[in-house]
Amino acid sequence: MRTELGEFSSIVCFKAVVTGTEEALGEKAAAIALISAGRNRGKQLAEQLGVKGKNISHDELVPLLQKALGKDGTRLCIVDNIEETDALIKVSCRETICSAGEPEGSPRKLTFTLGAIQGVLEQLEGKRLRGKQTESVLRGGSHDVIEYEVIG
Repeated sequence: MRTELGEFSSIVCFKAVVTGTEEALGEKAAAIALISAGRNRGKQLAEQLGVKGKNISHDELVPLLQKALGKDGTRLCIVDNIEETDALIKVSCRETICSAGEPEGSPRKLTFTLGAIQGVLEQLEGKRLRGKQTESVLRGGSHDVIEYEVIG
């Protein structure tokens, strides 16, 4: 890593990558690219945390993600809860990098964050997932909520 600046960068720079990618590729293609990048990061994180293919509960995963992604980690987001129903895995997070700095009512959706959490869950579950954001702090929600369904 960098000897003087360390391993962290600013939200301002991250947002510039997002908006620049959207300008270059268009909004939909940029979302696909950012989700994919996040997914790759999530897969790496699952290995670093030692949860790949392990039989740990979502309740056990939450504090691991809080430490790795929260204020003591990369500061991507704070994962507050993961719950599973018959067909979905629902993740509630806040202070996501994707929503940071956006005005109230912004249509911005989680992309990199959605992908990163998806990558971890896929490695844990051993299944392919598809995620979609169902609630946003930008549009009145208390959390950014992502629902993942098993697709394979």
